[in-house]
Amino acid sequence: MSGALERPAVVTRVSDLIGRTPLLELAATETGSRLLLKLEMYNPTGTAKIRMARAMIDAAESTGALRTGGRIIESTSGNTGLGLAVVAAERGYTFTAVVDRHAAADKLRTMKALGTELVYVDADSDGEELHTAAREELAEDMARGRDNTVFTEQHNNPANGVGYFPVAHELAEALGDGIGVLIGAVGTGGGLCGTSRELRTLIPRFTTIGVEPKGSIAFGGPAHDYYQSGTGTPEGAGIGALVDFGLIDEGVKVGDVEAFATCRAIARTGLLIGGSAGGVVHEALTRLPGLPPGTTMVALINDGGEKYMDTVFDDDWMAERALLSPRTEREVEEHLTKLRGNR
Repeated sequence: MSGALERPAVVTRVSDLIGRTPLLELAATETGSRLLLKLEMYNPTGTAKIRMARAMIDAAESTGALRTGGRIIESTSGNTGLGLAVVAAERGYTFTAVVDRHAAADKLRTMKALGTELVYVDADSDGEELHTAAREELAEDMARGRDNTVFTEQHNNPANGVGYFPVAHELAEALGDGIGVLIGAVGTGGGLCGTSRELRTLIPRFTTIGVEPKGSIAFGGPAHDYYQSGTGTPEGAGIGALVDFGLIDEGVKVGDVEAFATCRAIARTGLLIGGSAGGVVHEALTRLPGLPPGTTMVALINDGGEKYMDTVFDDDWMAERALLSPRTEREVEEHLTKLRGNR
């Protein structure tokens, strides 16, 4: 297995840099349990989703749906679009991203810099509402009936999950069968469920925990708006076909305040993580002291915090939305400091 995961000393395409992301031990308990972060921000574009972007394009090419000079269309809040933009540029495709103003501005700017055509479903709005269902409907309409044009439809594309199979192999190579808990965000379902599905073929029993924002509906209501971007299932959107509840042993919700406070507390240790990753780490840190002695918990960190300087890490933006909570940040920081002392 190790040979398949080795990277050549010199590569010829940006996408050749996908994968082989590092593991960081963030915290540990006195009983020998530890929390490891799978740092997917070390992929090109700073996100895990370039893994599935490449897999979806590979699948479209293999069926002949996408050919030389073709167009890719996707509804995205940013990270999937960044991955598709890179692979499309490498392979000579045109990429159109259907977006809304809920997405982090840096993600939109970066997609445009990579040559992406941005189509706003809420072009006449100054708001920040999430328009997942409307985005997907428009993307589907734009692709319908057009030759050599593919709507990759990330929420229901089996290649999405397949794109994360290498994550399972990387974890098994690094940790063997010593993984007790796998925890990650649930958006399309591809990342957590794809990794969990393949990992179950490689190592004995482990527990999979899915995390979504409060307000998301994959694990039940009530539904309401939330600011964690690129994750969850908002009201009005269908739960993606890749969310396999048979692979998720427990589903939990974390609020924006707790998720973002965790991002900000962890930043003061020298690590920047994205908003949804903050929710994952908040839940992981809460559970870590109660795990059986010697348990290794792996948290999937889907992206870094550099894209959220204007949001999660901006005091004014946070305060205007009643998301800034110094008390919650202190609580997370104190808990984290105690656990980091056991490493």
